[in-house]
Amino acid sequence: MSELSHRIRIRRDELGLSQEELAIRMGYRSKSSITKLEKGVNDIPQAKLEELAAALHTTPAWLLGLDVPTPPPGFEPLPEMVRVPLVGSIACGTPITAEQNIESYIGVPAAWHADFALTCHGNSMAPTICDGDIVCIRSQPEVEQGEIAAVRIGEEATLKHFHRQGDAVMLLADNTSVCSPMIFTGPQLEEIRIEGKAVGFCRGL
Repeated sequence: MSELSHRIRIRRDELGLSQEELAIRMGYRSKSSITKLEKGVNDIPQAKLEELAAALHTTPAWLLGLDVPTPPPGFEPLPEMVRVPLVGSIACGTPITAEQNIESYIGVPAAWHADFALTCHGNSMAPTICDGDIVCIRSQPEVEQGEIAAVRIGEEATLKHFHRQGDAVMLLADNTSVCSPMIFTGPQLEEIRIEGKAVGFCRGL
């Protein structure tokens, strides 16, 4: 799908117009012409582009995606950001109770697809993740072998590398000098639940 076809559909949806209604505004006999435009099947001449922009109450430049300013050389554009709730704390050493009250909202890159954030305490994951870092979590019930996960153990939670070997689960720290491997087997496994995968962190906020 081209930028033009994508923006036609987005703008039509914003105005609450059906394809039939937009076709009528454009003087087309049926909605098929609009359908083809939104699928990127048909090109549109410049004269019709201006007419289409007027029908959608916008400009040809916006429809073509030419409204985005070009940053100066050496500058990086700010990524799209979203706000996620900061919900209490999570241990990076001995597990501590994870409070579920929302403390505040923070801005994080949308590309992380994070659902919430937690403040870490302890240095068991240092130097990767340090005491005071805010870790963003994507809610999911499983993670890949070795990925960093927020894991609930009963009423407590911790942040560790998750490993499953046969009928055992191991939670491993990066800093093994302050935290030994946590191993769970048999009935202990019923106490464990993965809250989500760590997808990014913020330091010094």
